[in-house]
Amino acid sequence: MTARPRMPNLLRSLSARLLALTVIFVMLSEVLIFAPSAGRFRLGYLEQRTAEGYLAVLALMATPNNMVSKELERELLTSAGAYIVAFTRPDGVKLMLEAEMPPKVDASYDLRQRGFFMLIGDAFDTLLQRENRILRIIGPSPMHPQAIVEIVIDEAPMRRELIDYSGRVLALSIVISLITATFVYVSLQWLMVRPMRRLTESMMAFREDPEDASRMLPASSRTDEIGVAQHELADMQAKLRASLQQKTRLAALGQAVTKINHDLRNILTTAQLVGDRLAGSENPEVKRLAPTLVAAIDRAIDLCSKTLTFAREGPPDVKRQRFALRALIDEVAAALPAQVNGTRVLFNETPAEMQIDADRDQLFRVFANLAQNAAQAGATRIDVTAHAANGRIVIEVADNGPGLPPRAREKLFQPFSGSARPGGTGLGLAIARDLMHAHGGNIRLSRSTGAGTVFELDLPAA
Repeated sequence: MTARPRMPNLLRSLSARLLALTVIFVMLSEVLIFAPSAGRFRLGYLEQRTAEGYLAVLALMATPNNMVSKELERELLTSAGAYIVAFTRPDGVKLMLEAEMPPKVDASYDLRQRGFFMLIGDAFDTLLQRENRILRIIGPSPMHPQAIVEIVIDEAPMRRELIDYSGRVLALSIVISLITATFVYVSLQWLMVRPMRRLTESMMAFREDPEDASRMLPASSRTDEIGVAQHELADMQAKLRASLQQKTRLAALGQAVTKINHDLRNILTTAQLVGDRLAGSENPEVKRLAPTLVAAIDRAIDLCSKTLTFAREGPPDVKRQRFALRALIDEVAAALPAQVNGTRVLFNETPAEMQIDADRDQLFRVFANLAQNAAQAGATRIDVTAHAANGRIVIEVADNGPGLPPRAREKLFQPFSGSARPGGTGLGLAIARDLMHAHGGNIRLSRSTGAGTVFELDLPAA
């Protein structure tokens, strides 16, 4: 027996994969949220610095000549954290606080012209800097939007605060992702993983012993896809279990019938010998009844022989070869014993160039069974035609016999029940169907009327 596969461990389970994917997707979402928030944080930082610069310039506006001492100017610049603070009023008057030796400006940013994506780019540009830069910032006055405030500042303090802000966002993202992943994990474990494990274990248990009714999958009240799958699996297992139990009983019955048939055939053989001796009797009454007795015994022996052959035969072993279909049908016609007024019965109208890839002996058996059935039913003409369509070879076997009775059509391909003539076993068409299925083809009754019967066979094209 095949060893039962083990369920995956925790690290390789579906739950672990779902947990990892949830953390990854949440972190990715946080990155998408962090980018604009970092740009907004940088903009807020610079707006606050320009506001502090504006407050420093107000000291100049409070003096009569818009001038202060050098000591006060240094204090104002230190409180604003800037090297230069300039304020341009709407009337064009410009006020300025400036250090004695201002450094060279490395980059300038106008806050009035920074869009959404530019702010994000500026934030990442600041994070990626290795050394301090001197920045010139231009922005509107917080009190007078028409007035302009310009400041020159170091970038390093802003970078430190932006890094600190990014760390807080990262920590918060990790906490949120873990909490979200836990909730998602528990939900999926309850809604999907555990039911899927039950389904998988049920399938493995069913494979080990399909006829054990104690391993029946319990019914589920769920109406979602998992519930439908569990319901369908339970229904399929119940039907397969019933079918297997029936086949087991039929197999046991078949073995018993085979043994009975074997013994019965031996008994009938003895009766046949006695019948042959009676046929040679000079008694007129015996001569009249002996042929009927012998014919009945022959039919019984034939039934036993066919039943034993059908029971012994396993699945068809197809030995494919490429050959002409027309030549095969000609052989069937030559082997057909039925003749009408000394003329042939089977007419071969298949294309001479048509080639098929199949087991020649098995197909000979199929067409021979069809032709013999038609001739025994009273047909005087059997026509065989063939054509290719959609990658298949379609073959029609048509006769002009009296047609099949409705009772025979209902169980046409069932062994021992589909015969249309008295004393028939119905094995010929059942065997023909099995042989066609083994070739990847099929046989079906196309039509049957008082004017004749047509069987249609199809095979994969060579």
